[in-house]
Amino acid sequence: MHSELPRYVARLAQSRAEVTAAQRLRYDVFIRELGGDGVLVDHAAGLERDRFDAYFDHLILLDTHAPAGTDLSVVGVYRVLRSDQAKAAGQFYSEDEYDLAPLRASGRRLLELGRSCLHPDHRGGTAMVHLWGALAEYVQEHGIEILFGVASFHGTDPQALAQPLSLLRARHLAPPELRVRARSYHPMDLLPEDRIDRRRAMVETPALIKAYLRMGGFVGDGVFVDTQFNTTDVCLVMDTARMNQRQRSLYQRSDA
Repeated sequence: MHSELPRYVARLAQSRAEVTAAQRLRYDVFIRELGGDGVLVDHAAGLERDRFDAYFDHLILLDTHAPAGTDLSVVGVYRVLRSDQAKAAGQFYSEDEYDLAPLRASGRRLLELGRSCLHPDHRGGTAMVHLWGALAEYVQEHGIEILFGVASFHGTDPQALAQPLSLLRARHLAPPELRVRARSYHPMDLLPEDRIDRRRAMVETPALIKAYLRMGGFVGDGVFVDTQFNTTDVCLVMDTARMNQRQRSLYQRSDA
């Protein structure tokens, strides 16, 4: 019976079929829902994919209440790339958007996060906590010290995002030693601090970005406008050494 099983199980994808299911969920979210596109997107098969998929590890969230053996069971996705995997790929995914020299120069163990999404029916509850729990285990297993990756606002007009971007720049800018910079630079300090409406800015900030901030995350300098994906991207950086116990607890696994 369903009541005898945990609702969610988070783990690394273990087969080509599971990676394909993850790509299908990504297509539903990033292409159908958010209007993105990409060079290797397979519209006929409904798969959002790129050349980096072969190098990333794919964390997936399974709904144990879904019919067995169907894509419906994969309801959450996170893909993660360690430094050794990035070396094999030739670069980190976000290196096309941001100069990662400060992170590379740190000499610390890096992990890039990307393509995080949940099926609409599983948002707003404990599903993301389970993915974060699996991520925390992965971080511990591989001795990761710095996590980073691009996170997105919908739309490609930074001026329309003046409130949240200005707040991020004023209150959450990464320290110099971790401050990556957008390559195709668009400034974030679009409003003076005394004109920032903090409440409005937070309402306009995507839930995932707010979650990273609660975990002690910082943002790099400048945004990157991704016209292909119909997004305005910020680069988030989290230093595990700077996270206090309360922040760590925000992404530990839940038993719900």
